[in-house]
Amino acid sequence: MERKTVEDVLQQGIYGPLETKPEERRKYLGTLRERIIVALTKSQVAEAKIYPQVERFMKEYPEAQLLLNGNMAYEELSKYVKLAAKNKMEHKIVTNKEHNTDIGLVLAMNIAIDKEHIFISQKVQIPEKLPEKKSLFAKLFKR
Repeated sequence: MERKTVEDVLQQGIYGPLETKPEERRKYLGTLRERIIVALTKSQVAEAKIYPQVERFMKEYPEAQLLLNGNMAYEELSKYVKLAAKNKMEHKIVTNKEHNTDIGLVLAMNIAIDKEHIFISQKVQIPEKLPEKKSLFAKLFKR
């Protein structure tokens, strides 16, 4: 084990403990890119409806943690807080006053999973109503 010098102890006392990839942690609300299941931008979180992909991943990874950007209005975040509570998932609102990020929501694990695509480009469209099937009789007489 490496012995700490007085300089190292002073630096840690002034700036806090050393952490790996601090810039990446600031961007992704305190976690690393390799641990993220899915991430949404602030504008995506601000939309009126919940992204169904987020709900699906919450059910698929019940041990994950939901991180929300504390620099956003609570009204925008509340739907995801309720969703996390509904799925009995731990959630945290992360606020960093020194650094602003475009990330609004992160669903992450405590271990590295290294997913290639973490951002959702668009909502999956769920059809409201299936088209009505016409009976053979209606087709014959073209009503």
